[in-house]
Amino acid sequence: QESDAISAEQADKYEKEVRKALLERFRPSYEALISFLESDIENTDEVATGVHRLENGEAYYNARLANYTTTDLTADEIHEIGLSEVERLTNEMIAIKEKVEFDGDLQDFFDYIRTDERFFYPNNDEGAEMYLEDSREYLAYINEKLPEYFGILPKADLVVKRVEPFREQDGAAQHYYPGSPDGERPGIYYAHLSDMSSMPKNEMEAIAYHEGNPGHHMQISIAQELESVPEFRTQAGFTVYSEGWGLYSEQLAKEMGAYEDPYSDFGRLTTEIWRAVRLVVDTGMHAKGWTEEEAVKYFQQHTPIAEGAVRSEVRRYLVMPGQATAYKIGMIRILELREEAKEALGDKFDIRGFHDTVLGGGALPLHILERRVDQWVEKQKNA
Repeated sequence: QESDAISAEQADKYEKEVRKALLERFRPSYEALISFLESDIENTDEVATGVHRLENGEAYYNARLANYTTTDLTADEIHEIGLSEVERLTNEMIAIKEKVEFDGDLQDFFDYIRTDERFFYPNNDEGAEMYLEDSREYLAYINEKLPEYFGILPKADLVVKRVEPFREQDGAAQHYYPGSPDGERPGIYYAHLSDMSSMPKNEMEAIAYHEGNPGHHMQISIAQELESVPEFRTQAGFTVYSEGWGLYSEQLAKEMGAYEDPYSDFGRLTTEIWRAVRLVVDTGMHAKGWTEEEAVKYFQQHTPIAEGAVRSEVRRYLVMPGQATAYKIGMIRILELREEAKEALGDKFDIRGFHDTVLGGGALPLHILERRVDQWVEKQKNA
């Protein structure tokens, strides 16, 4: 049988060609881009704020919101949804603070969560391995429960890995890397673990479910493996759908029996209120004249997220108008569709059928997803 391996001579030749291309082609282009950005920064306002200040800024922002949410929601409407969700989730956080009998207000509790060593693994390779093992255990529990909530299950396995040293960054976000459409290569849940002090234990359970099962791994693997739709639909992407599903999955995991530790449930609320705050500050900066500092202050007031991460988030929103609103808008719509289906079907409602309907057509704009769910409901009524 012919080997796929290349010879040492070929490897040496390819390495030299790659090195030449990087140094002679890629590097000058990248240096030119850096040079342009460094010179162009002089055109930036001293006080950072959003696109509302630019010519046609309002129309541009509305177009970005329509693109990312696939809805006709206005900036004002999204802002109000955000304020309402932040209030609801803050009350749920206070309830957990009282449940664990913490002595102090919510800000004191945030400080405790941010700093107490009980919420962190040792900041070394052993601590990193503990993080990976515990994540695998959380996902193993959920895997046992999946058949109760889903008819369609992915062929591809899910593995949990530490990010490779050449690209690992302190405090960078965990992420999912899809497997192959034939299910041969597994999907990978990656975690950056070079700085364990930025990987709190209480948030890791929710993030594992979001990136793994029943979150991105379920959604992307099932989409890739579909044979009932044109191929382009197996690879389609809509942020509001995929990230809405990821966030919905964090709550669904609770319904599946996860988050036995109240501090982990607080971590779930932290990741959800994070996405609710995005609705407020993204619209605040791009449509209502909020400055970067006002956005940072609001973020810190309502979440236990560390200041460094908050500033990084807010700057992301400044340069990607509207993108950050997709997560919560998507989650809310999936929950609404589920409640509407439950109400319409009563005893005929089957959670597995609902989930298979949401995932079984690949990623969709919300108005098409709504139509798909409505069609499923009518079919169930007549079954």
